[in-house]
Amino acid sequence: MGSLLQILLALFVSVIGALYLLGSFRRRRAGEPPLDKGPIPWFGHVLEFRKDTAKFLQRMKEKHGDIFTVQLGGFYFHFITDPFSFGSVVKEARTKLDFSKFAEQLVARVFGYQSMESEHKVLQASSTKHLMGDGLVVMTQAMMSNLQNLMLHSVGSGDDKQWQETGLFTYSYNIVFRAGYLALFGNESVKSTGTLDKAKEIDRQHSDELFKEFRKYDQLFPNLTYGVLGPSEKMEAERLKRLFWSTLSVEKMRSRDNISGWVSDQQQVRDEQGMQEFMQDRFMFLLLWASQGNTGPAAFWLLLYLMKHPDAMNAVKKEVEEILRQTGQEVKRDGPLIDLTRDMLLKTPILDSAVEETLRLTAAPVLTRAVLQDMTINMASGQEYKIRKGDRVAVFPYIAVQVDPEVYPDPYTFKYDRFLTPDGNKKTDFYKGGKKLKYYNMPWGAGTTMCPGRFFATNELKQFVFLMLSYFDFELKNPNEEIPGIDIRRWGFGSMQPTKDVQY
Repeated sequence: MGSLLQILLALFVSVIGALYLLGSFRRRRAGEPPLDKGPIPWFGHVLEFRKDTAKFLQRMKEKHGDIFTVQLGGFYFHFITDPFSFGSVVKEARTKLDFSKFAEQLVARVFGYQSMESEHKVLQASSTKHLMGDGLVVMTQAMMSNLQNLMLHSVGSGDDKQWQETGLFTYSYNIVFRAGYLALFGNESVKSTGTLDKAKEIDRQHSDELFKEFRKYDQLFPNLTYGVLGPSEKMEAERLKRLFWSTLSVEKMRSRDNISGWVSDQQQVRDEQGMQEFMQDRFMFLLLWASQGNTGPAAFWLLLYLMKHPDAMNAVKKEVEEILRQTGQEVKRDGPLIDLTRDMLLKTPILDSAVEETLRLTAAPVLTRAVLQDMTINMASGQEYKIRKGDRVAVFPYIAVQVDPEVYPDPYTFKYDRFLTPDGNKKTDFYKGGKKLKYYNMPWGAGTTMCPGRFFATNELKQFVFLMLSYFDFELKNPNEEIPGIDIRRWGFGSMQPTKDVQY
């Protein structure tokens, strides 16, 4: 009898302990944000969150207000939905709120990469050197050279006047990804092929094959991130990881020409710190996805919006033609290919506004920080909330500000000049409740974790569209076809993708 009692007591203690670990006993303490744990212990609201992040967070905002706490897969997330309070997250010291801890867990699961110390600092320093300022001049030229090879290699051959039909998303993503990959990770060596033309042909073939494999991984990415892949999908994900680890390996990179300083610096630092080559190979895959996973989809949306809005298309075309005229360049059969420099791309306020409007409508990252110590969040209203160590703090700018009708009237309509002042300069004054917003559009994040490659990515977009408008006549197969919806499975990961392709 005594033994049975001991067994029952042990089971009771185990159940209570399990429930405690699952978060079932967490209660809102005085001074903490509203707590909504969800219907399932430990999982909380994760199923609804995954199903449609924007819809879920909008519902929570309407229910709880500008800040609330929800349980998602074992963690408690404090979402801040008041854009005037974003500074409490963006400006907070990394000793309290840190992106790195959250990112390390994600890249380990998705890319098999174990981060080194000072990871963020090393990446930031290299990106500042090579993807901004003078370094951006070199990268812009490399991107231009590879875009010309992929898009214009047949110009003048007689085949370029043939009408062709393809998917706009597939084409845009394909070209921008491949050109970006070659600009960053280098080209086929002329020494190994004998001629430059042969090397360029191999670049075209190799990059196209790589893009097809990348798209397979890209389509698995949302479920891979949440850890909900099925058995066959897990096997495919592992196959694709190994393929990219091999393709982007340090060993193979040594034989390529024109590797960017951004990539070579990253490899050199890790090598000096004693990181094993197999782990460096994994980091290269992470770099590829981080640099090229969002720009292609953004290029699709930008071209589609221009095609669906003739006034926008005409305004951007006029600006493109004027830039070419000012630099003495023109498109003509058998003539030299036009060359877009970094300086030329600094003189396109209309295209810049169209890009920013596109990103406002289609870029939807969730910006997350790990809470490293008990702390207080100060809201713009003056209210203070206590936050516990081990939790997460997050903002989702898409619903908080980017589609807020008070900030952007008619928010779901593309207006190419929304970010232009009446005199044609960049507009930065946006208001909510009569008060000017500092964080009015956040497709690249904000603060110390703002995307370090944002200037290069923007140039990629602009160069692609510039060449499309300069060299090709194109139109939608069905001009009356509605703009496809956003694939809601990808909320939170950056540039959204369409639910279907559009033929043009």
